[in-house]
Amino acid sequence: MAVVPYKDDAAGKKMQVARMFDTISGNYDFLNHFLSFGIDIHWRKKAIKQLQESKPQLILDVATGTGDFALQALSLKPTKIIGVDISEGMLEIGRKKMIEKGVSDIIEMRTADSESLPFEEGKFDAIIVAFGVRNFENLNRGLAEMLRVLKPGGKVVIVEFSKPTSAIIKPLYQFYFRFITPAIGKLFSKDARAYEYLPESVNAFPDGIAFTAILDQLGYKNTSCKPLTFGISSLYTGTK
Repeated sequence: MAVVPYKDDAAGKKMQVARMFDTISGNYDFLNHFLSFGIDIHWRKKAIKQLQESKPQLILDVATGTGDFALQALSLKPTKIIGVDISEGMLEIGRKKMIEKGVSDIIEMRTADSESLPFEEGKFDAIIVAFGVRNFENLNRGLAEMLRVLKPGGKVVIVEFSKPTSAIIKPLYQFYFRFITPAIGKLFSKDARAYEYLPESVNAFPDGIAFTAILDQLGYKNTSCKPLTFGISSLYTGTK
């Protein structure tokens, strides 16, 4: 059974996720950095470095949210970045950020479903995703769509939460994620359930070699997984 934000809601995961992010969009950036002690910024920087050699000119940022990963990708000096998301609330904040930073001509924020991308086959030089694939209603379909719109030889870079295996780190991580994160989320967010869904969705996600196996099965090549910060998150790459 799929892990969803609102267990008693009859709506599908996709609709629930969109509504959840619409609700928490106002505090999302603050809580994201606060709860991770700012380490999420380092994770994104590390991910973008995976694309320095290929110098992609057209980049797709899937599940872009408020556009933090797209902004980080500007260091690659691309001609265009298109960020897509199903949450209008997140996109609205993201668009304001792009205007304030004077980069709205380079970063375009569009409403789109990651599992049915409105782009032709082989369009993008690179695809990036930060903490988004875990929220796909159909993981395989979303990953297959990303592969479809990626150019031959193009690269996908994914950052996602994972489960530490260290005997020391694992219990500390689980305590923080299960109790501290929801408590802080409830304090600052309009939706307490959103930060209970976070650890539940991470626990249910097929991380590590289980995730690279899915990428392999779908046709991605040269797949890899690199644990970050004791395995709290992981950096996945693959090519077409």
